[in-house]
Amino acid sequence: MKSVYLLPLLLVLVQGNSETEKEWWETTIFYQIYPRSFMDSDGDGIGDLNGITSKLEYLKEIGVGATWLSPMFSSPMYDFGYDIADFYDVHHEYGTMEDFERLIAKANELDIKIILDLVPNHGSNESEWFDKALQGDEKYYDYFVWEDGVVDENGDMQPPNNWLSVFRKSAWEYREEVGKYYLHQFVIGQPDFNYRNPDVVEEMKNVIRFWFDKGVAGFRIDAIAHLFEVDKEDFGGKYPDEPISGNNLDDPLNYGYLNHIYTTDQQETYDMVYQWRDVYEEYKAKDDFSRVMMVEIYASPQKTMKYFGEGDRIGAHMPFNFALISDVNGESTAAEIKYAVDKFLTFKPLDKLANWVTGNHDNNRVASRYSPKIVDGMNMLVLLLPGVAVTYMGEEIGMVDGYVSWEDTVDPSGCNTDDPINYWQASRDPERTPFQWSSEKNAGFSTADKTWLPVAEGYENLNVEVQRDVERSHLNVYKALAQLRSEPAFRYGRYESVALNGDVFAFRRWYNGENYVILVNFRDESYTIDLSYFENVNGELEVVLTSIQSPKNNGDMLNASAVEIVGSESFVVKVKA
Repeated sequence: MKSVYLLPLLLVLVQGNSETEKEWWETTIFYQIYPRSFMDSDGDGIGDLNGITSKLEYLKEIGVGATWLSPMFSSPMYDFGYDIADFYDVHHEYGTMEDFERLIAKANELDIKIILDLVPNHGSNESEWFDKALQGDEKYYDYFVWEDGVVDENGDMQPPNNWLSVFRKSAWEYREEVGKYYLHQFVIGQPDFNYRNPDVVEEMKNVIRFWFDKGVAGFRIDAIAHLFEVDKEDFGGKYPDEPISGNNLDDPLNYGYLNHIYTTDQQETYDMVYQWRDVYEEYKAKDDFSRVMMVEIYASPQKTMKYFGEGDRIGAHMPFNFALISDVNGESTAAEIKYAVDKFLTFKPLDKLANWVTGNHDNNRVASRYSPKIVDGMNMLVLLLPGVAVTYMGEEIGMVDGYVSWEDTVDPSGCNTDDPINYWQASRDPERTPFQWSSEKNAGFSTADKTWLPVAEGYENLNVEVQRDVERSHLNVYKALAQLRSEPAFRYGRYESVALNGDVFAFRRWYNGENYVILVNFRDESYTIDLSYFENVNGELEVVLTSIQSPKNNGDMLNASAVEIVGSESFVVKVKA
């Protein structure tokens, strides 16, 4: 057992000293559901709305108060719902509008809020709007971004410039019907909208109003950084080439090959978010209910914070904090974990909340990206750090990435590599495999002979049903964390953190005499820790909650100056008064 010396890395955050009433979204747990993979109610191998409705009691059981649904709008499914053909209707594989209304009704009975995934940057090339644009309808032609091609020295038509799609290859696609190229920053089937057109702006505001009227409690807004491109009139009427980044120089079709200064993070994007917030406030003025706006943004802290608002303009309630996904992984040191955790807290406005995300439908699962042994520790971070907690379905039971063969791969990010050997490095299918409910056929997800993606191996022992019946399981640790989260120290308390050494990260939450410390050991090495480094952490400590492999038991008493932590262990202790 090694003794350790504390590294001088400490941040103290004041959360506030009064138990002021908080908005519902500030204290709840948000749970992301990927509808296609959550629960299949009709045996076609695809998850659906009725399946979600049938499992809402499970969300209540684990302490979740709001669920964000990845896109369930009408779509040809080239990008599995992120290519929306009709923003005002439900995708037929997921059900009907009546099914959605039943989902809302059941959620209201259980006091669970429904959040929808809004994809405002682009639509579908199979939508009525795009069809009308190709037919010469001036109104809908101006809904999209068009540009003339360039004739090369051989007399062949080429794209207008070097802009690249996120999913590889040119971001421009030619349509003979109009003799021009349309912009698609994602797959070919996702033409970008023209937000310099006031009709598009008003249309998207009407989409928001439509679903608010249906009873949704807010939106998670996808790919917000891509909303605006530069105004080509500022460049002589032609969109300029983007500069080479210096990265991925061996692959000029890779999105990272260019520095996207003309297609992302434009100043007009922030203003658009502020305009959407005006619609939110319009509804709040009617019924005094706050609907939440969450925005997906992978950007510098400085750019991310602008989504909260500027000056007298208010914006999103939650620009997502992806630091625990993008900045660290299973190889990171405790100091790097601390740096990633503290970054958002350091940059955020004093009157705004942080939020914590460790997984989603676009990134490998926590158990695969870190280690199955670290699942409980990461859930402790998400649920007990100061701010809003967001959990991707399956992280509460420690689901791992599933294996999806080249033949079974459907994600365009993987398929567009045209590489049957290395496709898995780009594919997002592994983190989207069906939810594991039980040891039954297809993990209880579906009665179909074939599911849209194969169920991950090992589901027979890694599922909700098994973990419900085991006292020490990831699921039961998660439930206990959800309860602990409601304690005043975690709801209102202050925060400080420290990297105890290269492997062990700890943080303290305290309020009105209650004092908790949470420790996470990211390696298999064991240590003896002196926690009296924290102010007012001395004498006896009571073990409140442990990770599943911990040798400790709830109620055990520890000496603050000599706390033993074994490899990959995580636990919560409370200072005895």
